[in-house]
Amino acid sequence: MSFSELRCKDVINVCDGRKLGKPIDLHFNAVNACVEALVVPGPTKLWTTIKGEREGYTIPWSRIRRIGDDVILVELEPDFFKC
Repeated sequence: MSFSELRCKDVINVCDGRKLGKPIDLHFNAVNACVEALVVPGPTKLWTTIKGEREGYTIPWSRIRRIGDDVILVELEPDFFKC
């Protein structure tokens, strides 16, 4: 599966049903040649919008439960977003 295919899928947290958005980036480990994390959009801040930067939540690959045709299901505890 390519990243362009992943970017079209919605990321949903199965713990609370929250839609986290579509993936904006991947963290890749070049030494092991594997994906370590998926990045989804975080809260929008005015200054980062003006500068054109993208910030997001980094979801460890181990927290991804299933990648389906339309969605990526992740399992994140509620305190994950309190940063």
